[in-house]
Amino acid sequence: MSPVLQEDDEKDENIPKMLCQMDNHLACVNCVRWSNSGMYLASGGDDKLIMVWKRATYIGPSTVFGSSGKLANVEQWRCVSILRSHSGDVMDVAWSPHDAWLASCSVDNTVVIWNAVKFPEILATLRGHSGLVKGLTWDPVGKYIASQADDRSLKVWRTLDWQLETSITKPFDECGGTTHVLRLSWSPDGHYLVSAHAMNNSGPTAQIIEREGWKTNMDFVGHRKAVTVVKFNPKIFKKKQKNGSSTKPSCPYCCCAVGSKDRSLSVWLTCLKRPLVVIHELFDKSIMDISWTLNGLGILVCSMDGSVAFLDFSQDELGDPLSEEEKSRIHQSTYGKSLAIMTEAQLSTAVIENPEMLKYQRRQQQQQLDQKGATATARETASASSVTGVVNGESLEDIRKNLLKKQVETRTADGRRRITPLCIAQLDTGYSFIHEALCDLVWKGLPFSFHQLASS
Repeated sequence: MSPVLQEDDEKDENIPKMLCQMDNHLACVNCVRWSNSGMYLASGGDDKLIMVWKRATYIGPSTVFGSSGKLANVEQWRCVSILRSHSGDVMDVAWSPHDAWLASCSVDNTVVIWNAVKFPEILATLRGHSGLVKGLTWDPVGKYIASQADDRSLKVWRTLDWQLETSITKPFDECGGTTHVLRLSWSPDGHYLVSAHAMNNSGPTAQIIEREGWKTNMDFVGHRKAVTVVKFNPKIFKKKQKNGSSTKPSCPYCCCAVGSKDRSLSVWLTCLKRPLVVIHELFDKSIMDISWTLNGLGILVCSMDGSVAFLDFSQDELGDPLSEEEKSRIHQSTYGKSLAIMTEAQLSTAVIENPEMLKYQRRQQQQQLDQKGATATARETASASSVTGVVNGESLEDIRKNLLKKQVETRTADGRRRITPLCIAQLDTGYSFIHEALCDLVWKGLPFSFHQLASS
């Protein structure tokens, strides 16, 4: 980010702006999201796939495919998981608090919840929308996930049983036409859920939905065309104390950015009735996505015209951000201990009065026992053979058999065999030579074994 923030660094040829370009997707990429830990990046595209990326530390620099060796990848990011379930374009992906789950939504009208601890396991497929699902957001305490679709509805789902909590339609009744995306957002204090593409008195708005009773009495107004994306700042703020002013504590508030088809961006504070700032005609085309920096003082906005804008705010403009501890205290005082935010260690020592939480704890303990049993069995099996290659719980021999079953073979008019090559995700075993050899052998349709590869 330094060449984006500092002009001197931008002019310095030794400081790279582009760190890595990943070309694995087979069609347009619609959404990219960092995990909360920053370890993973999830991307979803028109190829119906979600790819999960992780930085590889043991591979040297490489050049970008098709750049004739001019562009170098300074960092190496490899695809560690490809998630296949959707039957249409993937429009949005979202990590849950503490990265326990990853959600994806698609033009196939569904939302899929993936177990982020055990990819590619699917925990639930949420069906209920009758139109293309174009946006997702998690409640910051992990109790709900919300989705918005072209069927003029916003649905809130419970994470306890993955069932529908409520469906909100009234603010969208007047909506005509569609937007490419419907990126909604939940406030970091959990009190407000803000939708894209709502209408009030024939004017475009971003609808504010209160968590308490799912009331829809407020909205952000002022954009001339449909709102495409809403994004809350990850920080909760308090008013900046001026020198000599009273030290009485101010009420905490949130900050929200709204982007629209009218090519403009507005930034709002929940303690003000009017926007903090409106930037008109920031781009040549509609705004597609918004992302705040982790410190809450910077914002990146991208557009369908292919450009990305960076805006910098000061603490004088936004306020003083609360620490993560203060934010956590607000969550605990408002909602009690969160199901998603509890670690395994906390769960085992917490006093649980809620019967649903008790059931959850018992299920977790049973799963741990099952996993221990499975691990012990796996160890016995592993000791029986001296060399076994296992990737994501599958032996390379099984992978080979499955690949050969799936490969498509056709005959040309002159009788020649033509085998359609398969896209194989790079196997994250540290042995990149095995991956290359596997690709080579599958391409040629030759038989092979892991032992042959290891010895060669």
